Amino acid sequence: MCKSHICMSECFDWVSRRYPFRPMPAPSPRRWIAHLDMDAFYASVELLRYPELANQPVVIGGGRRHQPVLQADGTRRFAVLKDYAGRGVVTTATYAARDYGVHSGMGLMKAAARAPNAILLPTDFERYRQFSRAFKAAVAEVAPKIEDRGIDEIYIDLTEVPGAQDAVGHDAHGGVRAVAQEIRNSVRRATGLTCSVGVTPNKLLAKMASELDKPDGLTVLTEADLESRIWPLPVRRINGIGPKAAAKLLALDIHTIGELAACERGFLVEHFGRAYGRWLHDAAHGRDDRPVETRGEPVSMSRETTFDRDLHAVRDRDELGRIFTELAEHLAVDLQRKGYAGRTIGIKLRFEDFKTVTRDLTLPQAVSDATAIRHAAGLCLKRVDLSRRLRLLGVRAGSLVRL
Repeated sequence: MCKSHICMSECFDWVSRRYPFRPMPAPSPRRWIAHLDMDAFYASVELLRYPELANQPVVIGGGRRHQPVLQADGTRRFAVLKDYAGRGVVTTATYAARDYGVHSGMGLMKAAARAPNAILLPTDFERYRQFSRAFKAAVAEVAPKIEDRGIDEIYIDLTEVPGAQDAVGHDAHGGVRAVAQEIRNSVRRATGLTCSVGVTPNKLLAKMASELDKPDGLTVLTEADLESRIWPLPVRRINGIGPKAAAKLLALDIHTIGELAACERGFLVEHFGRAYGRWLHDAAHGRDDRPVETRGEPVSMSRETTFDRDLHAVRDRDELGRIFTELAEHLAVDLQRKGYAGRTIGIKLRFEDFKTVTRDLTLPQAVSDATAIRHAAGLCLKRVDLSRRLRLLGVRAGSLVRL
């Protein structure tokens, strides 16, 4: 063998020892996160019990006195919304009732003005919890990595579910679409109810996608669909943009998510602060790296509002009382929808000089109804010097327990 071959062979040997061959790592699987939302959950559960109410406007939120009455001819007599008197709030409503502008958290008296002939049914949380456990167990049989977000909604990580990364024919996302459809079929078999599912690369987009084709919808989106499906939506469709932020965006002539996405990050930071401004920019571009949390319970839930003008505890007593009651009612709806009750009820006050105080009261047992929350929060309020005007008021429930 010639010397050149020997030298070349030794060279290759040296290179192989110094830089051993390492195969290229396999590409990471595409991240697929689903948000599953049961369709008009409480109302749909009631329609299984009272099928004669199908396609009718039905509102859930009444008390025991609103139980249907079985008549001599075998039919049921139902309470109607126009006969309601009280301070209760709507827990949920059928889609037929929502067409009249009725929605969860609305006072029942206000709902009666919009849909006076709607059927009023009492809430039955034990029955709703049974159906909640059933649909979640059905989902877990297909995809076990689940984040529980309350009694009627969950996030699901589909990334590692067998078949989710497959293409089906010309549909590059056919595999994950089939998995999501299998989940929906399992839920229907287990409960008789429909759900809407959004499947996207992250939780932020999945939440929005699940609402696009309600009820009984399945929507699969990727980053490529942002411009056509997400950007035309109003900014309030982003989970995390509340009424105050939406009003401020409107004042800046920002109406849609696309218009928000067109804003420079610095502009949003200037108007909304460093953290929230950056989050707005990321959210508008569909960026969200939060994982699906399979463990963990919320520590507390709260409702608060900042007033358009500072209010005085004496001169604006009626207005403050109304707002205080509404906060307690909305908090009660939040707790009940997510299946929690709180043992600790608290308040948060911010005064005209921007000083903030809080007061808490721990109760003998956990509560989730508006009357009990309002009473406990009122006791907290009595422990505060209210000589200064208020700019913010909040009500909180802590030490949460599952209902």
